[in-house]
Amino acid sequence: MIDVFNWQINRKMKYTYESPAPQKQFAAVFDINKCIGCQTCTITCKTSWTTGRGQEYMFWNNVESKPYGGYPLYWDFKLLEKIGGGKWNAGTYEGKTIFEKAAEENKNVEGFLPDLEDWSYPNMGEDEIYGGSVNKGMHINSLPHPIWFYYLPRLCNHCSHPACVANCPRQAVYKRPEDGIVLIDQSRCQGYRQCVAGCPYKKPMFNATTYRSEKCVACYPKVEQGLHTQCMEHCIGKIRMQGWISPPDAPKADNPIDYLVHVKKLALPLYPQFGTQPNIYYIPPIHVPTPYLKQMFGPGVEQAIKVYKEEVHNDPILKGLLVLFGSAPEIMTKFDVKNDVALGYDSKGTLVAQAPITEPNVVRESYDKARDAYRLDTP
Repeated sequence: MIDVFNWQINRKMKYTYESPAPQKQFAAVFDINKCIGCQTCTITCKTSWTTGRGQEYMFWNNVESKPYGGYPLYWDFKLLEKIGGGKWNAGTYEGKTIFEKAAEENKNVEGFLPDLEDWSYPNMGEDEIYGGSVNKGMHINSLPHPIWFYYLPRLCNHCSHPACVANCPRQAVYKRPEDGIVLIDQSRCQGYRQCVAGCPYKKPMFNATTYRSEKCVACYPKVEQGLHTQCMEHCIGKIRMQGWISPPDAPKADNPIDYLVHVKKLALPLYPQFGTQPNIYYIPPIHVPTPYLKQMFGPGVEQAIKVYKEEVHNDPILKGLLVLFGSAPEIMTKFDVKNDVALGYDSKGTLVAQAPITEPNVVRESYDKARDAYRLDTP
């Protein structure tokens, strides 16, 4: 074990290997407030990557309903119990990460191997509410809501300190130096399932036909061409923004991911207390009680919700960036807002997206003289 600095928990921690930063790091931001749970991302990933034998149960991308859903069952609750939940003090995590907890028992990673049945219920808890029942005609006009649930889209976080890499005895799991995407070398993998046990998010999955572990590959053939992954491109709710994240001490204000994560601190990592420094970030839902969200996204939740509720209406730059979500198949590495129009550019500086911050409203007369026709209930 060596000491590495994890900026998400604001301190040094123990990790198995030296983990030099890649040339650039794959990252994405999901706006949970806009997720409608349609599972289009899940299906496009499924039909693209996991249609073979032994992959029937695999959902490299899934959308689960919180607080009761989880795939595999209770993937997060079981691990939180093992490491003692999360203890934060002024933005610094004071509890033990999965690496530090494991070091006490001379292991690489604290984790667990799900039972076979745990993978059998990908829709467990779907749309199940917390806090009582919704009666006919009931209206909730306060935030946070006393009765709530929300959708949590998940895929491999392509962590900066991956637990799957740390726990593989064959060194078959590796992080690509050119983009930070985490892959499994199928020629080296022997199916020990240590990556499955070690990953706190349970995104490596075992193929019982090939006796190899497999996982989300971040659609790297598309990424190499400057294109969004399948799940990002086909998101119906346009909740996803994919790109590259800079170190926290060198953010670029015109980089969409940097602006949301480092500048506005609006997007937060999933369970930062695990210690893997995940690179998928979430804009937390504004209708959910903050104690639950703090455990899931860390202590920055209150500030993030405040920014989302207040500044999105007053800050044209932030509003413009949120409008650009899902507006182009190309990865946007830069953005700008001019004359109430949001502009997105790819790595070559080519304009790939353009969207008005406010959609124009046009009121048309009910009688169209040119066509001698009436419009009924048509704005």
